[in-house]
This record gives sequence, structure tokens and C-alpha cells, in this order.
Amino acid sequence: MTTVRVSRRRFLFTLPVSRQLAANALEPVGAPASFGAIPSQRQLRWHELEYYAFLHFSVNTFTGLEWGYGDEDPSVFSPTAFDPDAIVSDLRAGAARGVILTCKHHDGFCLWPTRTTEHCIRNSKWRDGKADVVREIAEAARRQGLKFGVYLSPWDRNSALYGSPQYPELYRAQLRELLTQYGPLFEVWHDGANGGDGYYGGAREKRLIDKRTYYDWPKTWNLVRELQPDAAIFSDVGPDIRWVGNEAGHAAETCWATYDPAGRAVGDARPEESERGSRGGVQWLPPECDVSIRPGWFWHAAEDLQVKAPSELLSLYYQSAGRGGNLLLNIPPDRRGLLSAGDAASLRGFGDLLHRTFGRNFAAGAKVDVSNVRGNQTRFGGENLVAGDRYKYWATDDGVTTPNAVIWLGRDVQFNVVRLREDIRLGQRIDAVEIDLWKAGAWETFAKATSVGACRLLKTRVPVSTDRVRLRITQAAVSPALSDFGLFLEAH
Repeated sequence: MTTVRVSRRRFLFTLPVSRQLAANALEPVGAPASFGAIPSQRQLRWHELEYYAFLHFSVNTFTGLEWGYGDEDPSVFSPTAFDPDAIVSDLRAGAARGVILTCKHHDGFCLWPTRTTEHCIRNSKWRDGKADVVREIAEAARRQGLKFGVYLSPWDRNSALYGSPQYPELYRAQLRELLTQYGPLFEVWHDGANGGDGYYGGAREKRLIDKRTYYDWPKTWNLVRELQPDAAIFSDVGPDIRWVGNEAGHAAETCWATYDPAGRAVGDARPEESERGSRGGVQWLPPECDVSIRPGWFWHAAEDLQVKAPSELLSLYYQSAGRGGNLLLNIPPDRRGLLSAGDAASLRGFGDLLHRTFGRNFAAGAKVDVSNVRGNQTRFGGENLVAGDRYKYWATDDGVTTPNAVIWLGRDVQFNVVRLREDIRLGQRIDAVEIDLWKAGAWETFAKATSVGACRLLKTRVPVSTDRVRLRITQAAVSPALSDFGLFLEAH
């Protein structure tokens, strides 16, 4: 009989080879090695938000333009009933978890009393020049439990310095004010628009810059890291979050959080590649899916009847947060300084749909049988799929890349939305899955997906009903580490 020598403390004994596996099981198995690029802590916190709001509010609100020229009289900015708490309350009713304010758009008008330019709220005469919209929105967000972030356009059609070597320092001075005066920020947003026609201090000319070198982006991003180390930085090329490549609010059906950007310059986007990312990309650079609730980014009265319905917003949620990105939904305040009635109603309807759809997970606490458990250890067991913790996961042994799990629901359940999450601390590992339901004594496939990542939502055309569901991982680069399996019925 072949034997294997096993040492336990001071004792030495032999086991038949048939019992070697049992002996090995006594040795604890570590967590799976991470695969490829992995997220930073700030990126993990960003992923957890999944959806937040954008507020485009500036002189454009009052001039009717989308891109102001930079020659506006600051006095044109004069909201009649500005109420930051009412705005943030509407955002909360829409289930947003944060808000990003356009502190300066391309027109160069600053919504805070900056020391860097006269084209700012201090000279608007509104509230005798003593207003600070950035502070009021930031404090209202904090009071109501929402994260706060800032948008600061690199282009400035007002500044006489734009295009000169001095302007990037002015831009960083503005950024420094925002980073140091308004509390913790969760995101800093850099637009990709760079140069063109403008007022430029009265020159009224076209100015173009070399976007690859002009702004010295590494220096700017180092400033953010120094002053707001927890803030994620957004631009076409990151370094923390990438633009999804469209302003329609959706990622590609197959979407990777990893990505190889074209370069290091804001504005270097490759839209089609940005939508899907790069399998095996060297950077963890997930997509943010920006879209407005109405056709324009700023409020225009002519668009009041073109507001997206709650059902449209829910569909966008599936195509953004449900494809591993985050949804950034713009809801622009009107000339009163409030959200218009139609926008607020649609937003509340969207929030209600989210709460009623995802408020009950029919798979929570279900019995789970899996085909393989890493090292036969309970900490990697299938029950982690239904535990409601995105950082507790079911894992398999190395080399086991196509396992399956059966979720026993205990009774017939009707649902039409499936949610999957990987523990992305270990990378994006899964390439494809299929999901089956038990019907008439046999398994029947009803959903398929690729690229799971931080969150994958699959919606069937009509609800299905069953007492058990099977998840099959049909392709993975390495052994999976899956932390969530949820079943939901979409509300109407």
C-alpha cells in the first residue's frame, strides 16, 4: 500500500494515499490570488454608490445656452427661490447617493466667491454678492446624508489668460479653493472640452491648446491626491474613473472595469472602447455613465415636456450600474433655483421604482448547493452568495473555472431581475454566466450574461416563476469569487 508521511505537532504517522486528500483538507487554504488590475480603496467606495446626481446650474440657466460664451454679465445669475435643501431632498427621494455640482462650466462663471476671477457669483448682485452656491449645496448634501463632488471645467471662455502658460496655475488655484473649503469630496470631475471660440477677456477669438501637455494633468491630479485623498478623479482617461464614451447613460453589454486609455490627456477618449473597456487592461478604470433627465444639460423651459419618465430612468440604471459602472444622472435646477416640478416628479418616481424593485431579494437566506468550495472551507461557501455582503464570497479551488450553484428558494417565486456581483477586490474574473430555472422537471436556461464585475443586472422580458435556480459560470479567466446572487421582481 502506498503511504504518505504526515506530521502533526510531535507525532509522525502514515496514511494510505486514498486518505491523503482528507489530510490535506486539514491545511487551511488561503484566499484566491487577485487577477489582473484591481481597484483602490477609493474606487471600491465609488463602486458602492452605483448612482448619484449631477446639477448643471450657472449663467446658462438664465441665458438659455448650453455652452456660455464667457461674456455674460454676472448679474444675469439671479435665482428667485434658491433652496439647496429642497434640491437635495428631491435627489434623496430619487434614491441618489451623492451629488456633483458644476462649480464652473466652460463659460468660466464660478458659483463660489473665488479669489481667482471677477467672473463669479460675488459680482452677480444676487444676495448682495455674498452668496456661495457651492457651500450651500455641499452643506445641504451633508445634512441629508449625500456625498458631495465638484465639476470644474478646464476650459474657460471668459479668462484672458486661457491659452497662456499662466492659465493652468489659475485653474489649479480654483481647484485648490474647492478642495480645501467645502469638506470631504467623493469625486472631482474634469470635462474633456478643450479650447475654441471664446470671449477671453474681450479678445473674442478662437484659442486652441495642446491638450496633451497644456494642463499638466499629473500635477493637477497630484493636487487632488494631496488635498482630497479619498476623492475619485473622473476624466476621459481617469485616473480613477473613465467616461463611458457617450452621454446617453449606458455602458456596453459586455463591459470591463479594466481599460487601457489612449493617453494621459483629458479629451483623449476613444468612445467605442470606453463603452466596453479592455479585457486584461492594465488599469482598473471603471465607467461612469452620464446622462441628463432632459435633452439639455442646463434647464430650458422649452424642454419641460421632454423629461425622461421613471421607467426610462430605471432602464438606464440597468444599462449603467447594472453593467458594472455608475449612473450619473443630471437634474438641472431652473431659474428659481429649484428642480422643476416635472423633473422632481420623475425623479421621485424613479426612486420609488428602485426601492420597490430592489427592496426585497427573494434569494436572501436561501439554501445554496455548489459544485465546488475552495479548500472545503465554510468561509468560501455558497451561502455567501445570499448573505447580502459584497465582500463575502463563494470561491472555488484554483483551476475550477466553470462551477455551478443551485439556489433553493423553498417555494415558487416570481421574479424578472437577477443581480450578480463579484468581489472585485480580487479583480474581474468571470467572462460569462448562464442562469437556469427548474421547470417541468428539467433545467431551462432563461438568462445569459458576460462581464459580471461590481454589479450585473439581468432583466427578463416577462417574469418567471420557480422554486429553484441554477447559476452556471461558463467561462472565467481564473477561479471565480462571486459575492452576490439576488432575485427581484420589477415594480410598475
